Amino acid sequence: MRTNELRRKPLACRGGDPVAALRKVPSSNAIALISISVAVLDQLTKWWAVNALDDRTIGVIWKLQFHLTSNTGFAFSTGQGLGPVLGVVALGVVVVLWKIRVRFSGPLSTLALGFILGGASGNLLDRAFRTPRWGRGAVVDFIDLQFWPVFNIADSAIVIGVIVLSLRLWIDQREGENIA
Repeated sequence: MRTNELRRKPLACRGGDPVAALRKVPSSNAIALISISVAVLDQLTKWWAVNALDDRTIGVIWKLQFHLTSNTGFAFSTGQGLGPVLGVVALGVVVVLWKIRVRFSGPLSTLALGFILGGASGNLLDRAFRTPRWGRGAVVDFIDLQFWPVFNIADSAIVIGVIVLSLRLWIDQREGENIA
């Protein structure tokens, strides 16, 4: 511990909210476990899709079908061929989110961060290790709603995580306004 931290006044003496300081900070272990679980689930489903959907499409229910595609770009198949740039950007997002994880609190934030990090990691693994490899690999997509671009488990996890984290931050902000 640095000397400056030892000399710091208690939070209440500095004008901070002691109750807010007691909120549960997301556990690094929990975030890592959720992230790894999402990335593993994503990779397993992509492995299944590559092996089972190579030459066919499976209709599941109503508009939902499993149809194998690959994407060297980003959202909605835009930016084709920008794989190396996207890989670096995604890696940067993962690193930044991991570093700022202590700014979030509560189980919803832990779940949301785990989903976002796991989804980004799952797609990063595709970019890094799928042919032709080293950042030029294509992300495997196979969940097709026929009225929306084809996506995968990692994409779903990222979207769910961002929505949950955004709602959590919005709720926290609203609670702060009501207190004032």
